[in-house]
Amino acid sequence: MRAVLLAACLMTSLCAVANGPVAVPEPTDKAMSYYYVRNTLWLIGVVWGLALPALFLFTGWSAKIRDAARRVSARWPVTVLAYLIIYGAIQFALGLPLAYYGDFVVEHRFGLSNQAFGKWLTDALIQLGVALAIGYIVVLGIYQLLRKSPRRWWLYSGLAAIPFVLVVVLVAPIWIEPLFNKFGPMKDHALEQKIVALAERSGIEKARVFEVDKSEDTKKVDAYVTGIGGTQRIVLSDTIIRKLDERQILFTIGHEMGHYVLGHAWKIILLLSGLIMLALYGVHRAAHGLMARHGQRFGFGRLDDIASYPLIALVAGAVFLVVMPLFNASIRHFEREADRFALEITRDNYAAASAFVKLQTDGLINPRPNALLHVLRDNHPTLAERVEFCNTYKPWEKGDKLRYREYFK
Repeated sequence: MRAVLLAACLMTSLCAVANGPVAVPEPTDKAMSYYYVRNTLWLIGVVWGLALPALFLFTGWSAKIRDAARRVSARWPVTVLAYLIIYGAIQFALGLPLAYYGDFVVEHRFGLSNQAFGKWLTDALIQLGVALAIGYIVVLGIYQLLRKSPRRWWLYSGLAAIPFVLVVVLVAPIWIEPLFNKFGPMKDHALEQKIVALAERSGIEKARVFEVDKSEDTKKVDAYVTGIGGTQRIVLSDTIIRKLDERQILFTIGHEMGHYVLGHAWKIILLLSGLIMLALYGVHRAAHGLMARHGQRFGFGRLDDIASYPLIALVAGAVFLVVMPLFNASIRHFEREADRFALEITRDNYAAASAFVKLQTDGLINPRPNALLHVLRDNHPTLAERVEFCNTYKPWEKGDKLRYREYFK
């Protein structure tokens, strides 16, 4: 009898621990090393992103590429295409060593990647091709507007960005993502049914659930909800299915459903379009002065010359860099809203907090990053903040009104 009582007490204690507050573990030395390396690479990337177009400008390379493109064809659309192919190939070749080190070497060194070099290089070339295809449409449209409306081109470009970004956001998960990984039906049908039921509770009906083979490339986890109408889909990486338990997965999917139901994608599209408009206005204001001062070195004196492409990229990149902290702050707000939504629909604080701790330990994440770097580069709340929020947000226990109750069915 004493043994039975002891076992019962032990089980009660374990259950209490398994549903109580979750502590944020201190990052390991390995995690901090990874954090410092990624910050260094981020800073190098920022400098490189501005230095490269400046190099094309001040060496006169851009004007020489334009001349070569004109020799391919005098027709304007073909000239633009030839220019972008040559420019993109040179940019890709110059940036390949840094990309290889940051995306392949570092990820393997810290045990976060499964990707073979051949797959990494193939994916990089596919990304280049997709970027060229999308970039061609964007650049051709901007330069057409530059020619037709030299004073208002930045405004019209920003307005045109809204439907264009919308199409890209909707098309990417359906047509572009499958270029890199295999998508298929979910193997765990019991879990799939629980996900579908959670989706219906959140107002997402007739969404298909897909499992994507991410483990071929990475050990990191991923999940998202996207699409409209008949294209609605819930996507989970095979890594998240392997690493998180059922309760943690349901919270994570609830978070992604929160993004979808609360319209965060639409808000991000509007924010991005506004940011693009602001960046292009910065180009409009600054480019003519730069051409007047350095036009002889640049090899062009008009903004509607395709050789001005790196000038537009340079000034727009500088504007993006200045405004990005505000954009990141907006995204962090959306992430907090999605966390709240997931907690309210699942009411599983322990699963939520423990899922974030699992992501921290497996992903080598520093839960308390440097405050300045966090503001400058992070678009998610810190892991420590998210775990603490998951531990404490329980309005249903006090009978308080849920913020997102109106969305639940």
